[in-house]
Amino acid sequence: MPLTLRRSTTAQLTAAEIEQARALLWAAFADDADGQFSEDDWQHALGGMHFLGELDGALVAHAAVVDRTLFVAGQPIRTGYVEAVAVAPKQQGLGYGTALMRAVNEHVDERYELGALGTGSQHFYERLGWQIWRGPSSVRTTAGVVSTPDEDGYIMVRLTTRSPALDLTSPITCEWRRGDVW
Repeated sequence: MPLTLRRSTTAQLTAAEIEQARALLWAAFADDADGQFSEDDWQHALGGMHFLGELDGALVAHAAVVDRTLFVAGQPIRTGYVEAVAVAPKQQGLGYGTALMRAVNEHVDERYELGALGTGSQHFYERLGWQIWRGPSSVRTTAGVVSTPDEDGYIMVRLTTRSPALDLTSPITCEWRRGDVW
């Protein structure tokens, strides 16, 4: 059965769509070795563009792209940050995640200088054109820049036609936020 993909801003989502997306995300990450999906994770996905994959009217796949500014070697880069990527457990492995991420890639390529995300599933994203950031990571806090070495190797980026020349071994920094900063 073909997956129907559509885009919607957070403001355009109905209460029922939000409820379905939340249920999908919590179910998809229920047994995740890296940690379950949290309310902070959901909050990180709000305010941008949601990608919804449906089968026969039922939501089976979700991803969101939100605006963030990342700093590479101290220079600000307008970034489409990918959040809350999931496929319903019973539909995993059928190509729906790939179809979803191709739509996300197109959106990032059209609108941003860089795409970025944090993941433990590097192989999935590498085959879709994402690269592992090899430089040290950190977060900007009110107390200054704080190293985030546990994130090194888990941050991935997607270069676009708008990307400045970037050295993937340079330091990369994000702004602080509640929950996982990356």
